[in-house]
Amino acid sequence: MSDKTKKILVATTNPGKFAELKDMLDFGFEWCSLGDLSDVEQIREDGLTFVENARKKAFGYAKASGCWTIADDSGLVVDALGGAPGVRSSRFSGAQEIDRILLDHKNMAKVLRLLSAVPNAKRTAKFVCCLCLASPKETLIETEGKLEGLIAQREIGENGFGYDPIFFVPELNKTVAQLTADEKNAISHRGQAIRKLRPLLEQILRAG
Repeated sequence: MSDKTKKILVATTNPGKFAELKDMLDFGFEWCSLGDLSDVEQIREDGLTFVENARKKAFGYAKASGCWTIADDSGLVVDALGGAPGVRSSRFSGAQEIDRILLDHKNMAKVLRLLSAVPNAKRTAKFVCCLCLASPKETLIETEGKLEGLIAQREIGENGFGYDPIFFVPELNKTVAQLTADEKNAISHRGQAIRKLRPLLEQILRAG
């Protein structure tokens, strides 16, 4: 493992995503996010699937930075909306807000508005996360995680980010935003993808 790969770039400016990945993949690396880089051109997320976007971001930012890079593409898939917001989850409302919290609320408001006449039994949804780890030369690992649930009638809970306050997990009788960080990581789509990635990363590191 070269000196450059001792630093792992997490291809996000979202502090919630960065913290989840860093906390669950603590191998003693030096971690950085896109917010720590000033001279890297933004990779356009124009793929039609979560896998395509994760792969494009990981490989693109790895080549630009010279570091191993972990990228995820994740989002909310609502059955009654034909799979929307899907890959457009982060900008579903069409808002261009710089403030992440305000943007999250606008995105959730649009989902709730579109589902206002849909009964609880038909508000089924899932969170999907595709993770990709790439070096500047190649894609190294790809994993996926999913969390099934329902869309609540309103925002509930103060934790998490994104659509967590409206994503209800029937088995826990809580929204994801009502869970602690440890509880969320134990069941979340991203937590599942990270746990699948971890042993594969360990194998790469052992192989040198």
